[in-house]
Amino acid sequence: MPIIINLDVMLAKRKMRSNELAEHVGITTANISILKTGKAKGIRFSTLELICEILECQPGDIMEFVKE
Repeated sequence: MPIIINLDVMLAKRKMRSNELAEHVGITTANISILKTGKAKGIRFSTLELICEILECQPGDIMEFVKE
């Protein structure tokens, strides 16, 4: 998959756990897990915006395009 999700890296940098992020964003920890593993088919911009706001990062810090 050419889109790599680095959410786990950002969580580690911010010393935050997945369940904390899920609580702040208002989604389930299962959905955070799906996002972290790259199995998500999509993400709402409003959710991405909240994640970036909470982690104080840019969307490019969470997602990366890697050419195959």
